[in-house]
Amino acid sequence: MTTRRTLPWGPMARMTGRRALFAVPVLLVVTFGVFAVAAASPFDPVKAYAGTAGLTSSQANLDQLRANLGADQPLVARWWDWLTSALTGDLGDSSVMRQPVADVIVERLGWSTLLAATAFLLAILLGTALGVLAARRPGGWLDRCASSAAYTLEAAPAFWLGLLAIWFFALKLGVLPAGGLTDTDSDVITLGQVASHLVLPAAVLGVSQLPWFFLYVRQGVGDALEEDPVRGARARGTSERTVLFGHALRSGMLPMLTLVGSRVPELITGALLIETVFSWPGIAAATVQAALAVDFPLLAALTVLATAAVLAGNLLSDLLYGLADPRVGFDG
Repeated sequence: MTTRRTLPWGPMARMTGRRALFAVPVLLVVTFGVFAVAAASPFDPVKAYAGTAGLTSSQANLDQLRANLGADQPLVARWWDWLTSALTGDLGDSSVMRQPVADVIVERLGWSTLLAATAFLLAILLGTALGVLAARRPGGWLDRCASSAAYTLEAAPAFWLGLLAIWFFALKLGVLPAGGLTDTDSDVITLGQVASHLVLPAAVLGVSQLPWFFLYVRQGVGDALEEDPVRGARARGTSERTVLFGHALRSGMLPMLTLVGSRVPELITGALLIETVFSWPGIAAATVQAALAVDFPLLAALTVLATAAVLAGNLLSDLLYGLADPRVGFDG
């Protein structure tokens, strides 16, 4: 009779609580850094907000606009006002988008999450499958071809892969749309259109992340196949499939779990580039416009969002590692 292993909810909750407490000063420093960098930049948020009308406006009107936007306050005062308002749920108004920051994020976050999650899942599944197959026969044709492709893709910029994919699949073959969320002649967002427009950006972003998962799994599974327990299982006549998936894969996947969290920053950066190349209506366009217009509230909110995603990714990888290897635990 086998006993069912219960999840260590208590240690997991304690680790999550410690990480949440650690995240507070990190987010404070990050948000203050955004305001400090924006304040030191040569861009004037008032002129960016006024646009062409600012060229003919009087200095008095510009000063009044600066006061309305709060851009005339000292750095610390601007940061503190934004922080105290954010704690009450008010993220302020975006000067470049002309709408509340919360509305900007709500409208775009879902599309960015869909793209990033699809690409990340593709990279993990495909990278794991190729890594296991390559480790099974090291030095074989699949191992050599996949390893060469992985090292090549590591050096390829995501935006270059995106442009190449548009040229080949959209312009040359004409089998997939080049960008956007829906067809140009459609005003209605349908599931079919979203799915077809998601294929290229998600595939390109996933392929840009795939090499690291493939190389980690290939190395981990390859090392596990050389361990004494695996050799003993083979000597006892255990089937190769059981040896590979029951013994080697579990041990070989442990290093890959730590990669999940460390790839989140690269995933966010790659998503910004891919969204720009494919005109995907996510956070990327808002981030670029906020940076160019020195939109303090929107920049701070987007930076907090990205930082929180990185911290959550690191927490997830540590939790997964602790579940996969009970020797590690959650109290370290």
